[in-house]
Amino acid sequence: MQVLVTGGAGYIGSHTVLSLLENNVDVIVYDNLVNSSIESIDRVEKLTGKKVEFVEGDICDKEKLSRVFKQFSIDAVIHFAALKAVGESAEIPLSYYQNNVHGTVCLLEVMQQHKVHNFIFSSSATVYGEENNVPYVETMKLGTPSSPYGASKVMVERILADLALSDSKFRAVSLRYFNPIGAHESGAIGEDPKGIPNNLLPYVAQVAVGKRDKLRIFGDDYPTKDGSCERDYLHVMDLAQGHVAALDWLNRHPDFSGVEAFNLGTGNGVSVFAIVKAFEQAINKKIPFEVSPRRVGDLPAFWANASKANKELNWQANRSLEQMMTDTWRWQSKNPNGFLI
Repeated sequence: MQVLVTGGAGYIGSHTVLSLLENNVDVIVYDNLVNSSIESIDRVEKLTGKKVEFVEGDICDKEKLSRVFKQFSIDAVIHFAALKAVGESAEIPLSYYQNNVHGTVCLLEVMQQHKVHNFIFSSSATVYGEENNVPYVETMKLGTPSSPYGASKVMVERILADLALSDSKFRAVSLRYFNPIGAHESGAIGEDPKGIPNNLLPYVAQVAVGKRDKLRIFGDDYPTKDGSCERDYLHVMDLAQGHVAALDWLNRHPDFSGVEAFNLGTGNGVSVFAIVKAFEQAINKKIPFEVSPRRVGDLPAFWANASKANKELNWQANRSLEQMMTDTWRWQSKNPNGFLI
């Protein structure tokens, strides 16, 4: 089968493309390279020995998207292309709604025009908002997220539900991620944020490799065990394999129509301070840090109930926290400047 992967040159996208290729799926990547690198696709091709069709383009460009659907016989779409930084979304909310919401509508319209009905959406645990209690379960109502980023994911999930009500052929899986970290075990691909990292582990790794002076930890006065935020961290390769499992689930349920949501997480909350300590142990090196004020939009603690994905997708997060740290360091130490050669 042929799958279009939007945002496929990015962190999660590139690892998922690798997993798809390893499962004999033909992949077309569509990416504007705003926060990603074509080098990631070159390396995925080397790792797998398989070719990726690459098109540089924006998901808001319906004409270019339509040409891709005309050129290739696409069976399904996995949609990653989105802006994703919680803090930044509070600073430039219109950019987030333009790209994440309007861009997804453009993509869905083009899919409809070309009669492609299978859709896997890169959603987020932030859709549960502040109202729901942890652990998060898929049966909970969509919440009111504390950031425009989270709000954009809720809006798209509602759009998918409305589209499914209007079109009985539409089949979507919404994968609600928790906190992906780590890198491919080869160290050839990993997370390479442009500018100052918005996520914890790439920042820690850049401090460890000497690219940054010290880590900033946002808040140590949360109502948690050690005062720092707690998150459900999972290995990016486990997450990537969750997308392959979702695609397989759609194939195994040909009569399904509508939208089905699955949490992808470990089911365990780990604090920021615990992550720093685990990384220090993995590389046998201290990480200098300072505590800064809380960031807007950060919740104290959340983690997944992933039993639905375990049971229905035959998926679970298998890789340990130690492996997440080791693989992150392998990537960062082999690529101190990311994909810049």
